[in-house]
Amino acid sequence: MKIVLFLILCSGVAGKCLDPYKSPITYDNYYECMVGGYEESLSRMKVLGPEAINEHKMFIKFFCTPEKEEKELNS
Repeated sequence: MKIVLFLILCSGVAGKCLDPYKSPITYDNYYECMVGGYEESLSRMKVLGPEAINEHKMFIKFFCTPEKEEKELNS
């Protein structure tokens, strides 16, 4: 069973988060997905840059879920 990664970009200033973003990459197990979540979060933080992150107090949450459960969420 494949594991799907979802990332959620949030602003501490606005107190809101965007809708979850589904990563196009799937993982073979939960561990690989969690590592991928941390790596992808860091990569996106570097792209956003310190000015935007500091101004909006941005942070990224993420979660991993089996592909089967992800399909059920969208039903």
